[in-house]
Order: sequence, then structure tokens, then C-alpha cells
Amino acid sequence: MYDKLVEMYQNGRFAVLATIIKQAGPTPRGIGTKCLILDDGSFTGTIGGGILEAQTLEEAKKVFETGLPIRLEFSLKGVDVADTDMLCGGDVDVFLEPIPSKSDTHLLVFEKALNTSDQGGAGLLAMVIDQKQWEYGTTPRVFIEKNGRKTGSLGEMRGLEGVILKDMDRILGTRMPCILSLQDPAGNPVEVFVEPVVSDAVLYVFGAGHVSRQIVPLASHVGFQVVVIDDRADFADTHHFPEARGVYQLPFEDVMERFEIHDLSYLVIVTRGHMHDKNVLAQALKTKAGYIGMIGSSRKRNIIYEQLLEEGFTRKDLLRVHSPIGLDIGAETPEEIAVSIVAEMIKVRRGHRD
Repeated sequence: MYDKLVEMYQNGRFAVLATIIKQAGPTPRGIGTKCLILDDGSFTGTIGGGILEAQTLEEAKKVFETGLPIRLEFSLKGVDVADTDMLCGGDVDVFLEPIPSKSDTHLLVFEKALNTSDQGGAGLLAMVIDQKQWEYGTTPRVFIEKNGRKTGSLGEMRGLEGVILKDMDRILGTRMPCILSLQDPAGNPVEVFVEPVVSDAVLYVFGAGHVSRQIVPLASHVGFQVVVIDDRADFADTHHFPEARGVYQLPFEDVMERFEIHDLSYLVIVTRGHMHDKNVLAQALKTKAGYIGMIGSSRKRNIIYEQLLEEGFTRKDLLRVHSPIGLDIGAETPEEIAVSIVAEMIKVRRGHRD
């Protein structure tokens, strides 16, 4: 969607961006889902189809005429959807945002979000959704990077940007858009829609055996950029991992120093032996990786943990490790083990902790 928005600006097109900002009960699409409607009636993306999308497209004509936003409220139940196929039974709010063809602020904000998504990093895309705060030609939108740098602004509501920044870690942790109910400088309530923008997490898989060959395609299909490392040339072969972003033959000693490991990194340790696992885990615990998982039985894990404790690591350090790795689904085959591992990483990515 960010790509399409930037392309639209380059072509000088006026558009309306429809975003689901609120949801209660079962609905076709989730919060943050977008549909970009162009001035010729064509559109990219979908917010769920059916009467919801049809009415959104119809209301978008008013936004094209006035240049001002509209907030729509839908109830997908009862008489509102009689004789239609919308049987979800939930409630949805859709915000229709005007995006003028010469809005430099929009362009800069969405370009920054696009670059963050593509090149790594994280930030929050925030927009005032109180219609009375919008004026023709204004754009109360801002992108706030994790380091606090801002592109765009919330206009008269600029003072709210600091409040949003303080809540950044929580919102990024959930990876879920939300509405923040805040107060403007005069103490009046104002709503801001905030969307986390996080680049696809990088998954480093240490070991290129049978389990790894199942983990890599599955993880790549659910949004992880995968890097595979093994010290054996016949295993560290790109032909075995066509979905991986990179495959490296490297010794496991000091291997972490060769990669940029940060809090958005996921580390899966599935080497061929106890000593290699311990070696890689000791290095992993010195990083800020958001997920560290090590394969093996509880007995093997405890032996490695005792050795690491003797080397100066703490119990708190070891609490960061998911081992035995993966959700407990009774997995036995490499394929099943891969499912359990990737499912656990998704759980962590979504901010769910045990």
C-alpha cells in the first residue's frame, strides 16, 4: 500500500485512503486494513467487500468533492445487512482520508514508513481521526521513528506526539494498530489512530540440517527474512534453501559478530551437536535478540544451562531462552517441529508472552 501511495503522488493523482480504525466482533478484515481509492473510481486493496466496501466507495466521492475526511460506522448485523452476504455480525469504523496530489507532507510521511518497512527499523504512523481537527489542505499525520525523529506532524495537536512516543514500545510490541484517547493542549478529548510499522523480522537459523530445511520455507511464508548459517559446505548450500535471504558457511565461533543482531532479530539454534549449541547460545545471550530458541530435550538444556552458569551467565539471562524450542504440540517429525518453532515465533512477534 505504501508503494502504491508513493506511485500515486509521482503520477499526480488525488486519492482517498480508507482505513479500518475500529472493530468489534467478527468482521471481514482487521483493524488497519486499507483500501486506496483513486479519482477515477478504481481502487487497490480491500476492506472486506460487500456492502461495507460499496458504501465506502460511494462515500469517498464526498471526500473527493470537499477534500475533508469522513468517519463511517457500520454494523454488520440486523437490518443493516439484510439481503446481503455480510453475515459477520460485528461493528466496523472506517476513516476516509483525503490525500491530495500535491500533499508533500503525505508523501514524506509515507515514504519514511515505506523505507522503514523495507530497510529495517520500526516506528509509529499516527493520524488524528477527529474530523473537526482537519481543515482543507491540512494533514495531521506524523511518522515517529523509534529514536524519536519525526516526519510530518499532527498540526495543532503536535503536543500529542510526545505522549505517543512514550507509548511506542507497548504498541510496537503488540504490532496491532489502536486508537489512543488523548487530550489536546486545551484539555479537550481527541482521538489518534496509531499504526506500528515494523520491518519483517530477520530470523537467523544456526544449523542447516533436516529441521532447518523445514523451518526456512515456513518462516519465510509468514513474513520472516531468513538467514541460514552452518560450518559445513555441503549443508550451507543455497540450493537447499531457495526461500532464504542468505546462506553462509561460517565457523560457529564468534559467528554473532558477523551479523547485526538487535531486538527485532530472532535466533534459532539447531546445530548438529551439544557443544555447537552451547557455543552459539552463549553468544546469543550477549545480544539484544528479541527471540532466542534452542532445540533439544530438557535434560540437554539443563546440562548446557549449568555450564553457562559456571561461565558467569545468570538465571535471568537463561530465562530469555525458549528451550525446548517451540510450542508444545507433541511434535516429532522435522516438519512438525518446524511448525511448533515458527508458531512460537509468531506468538512472540504478536506480543504474547507466557
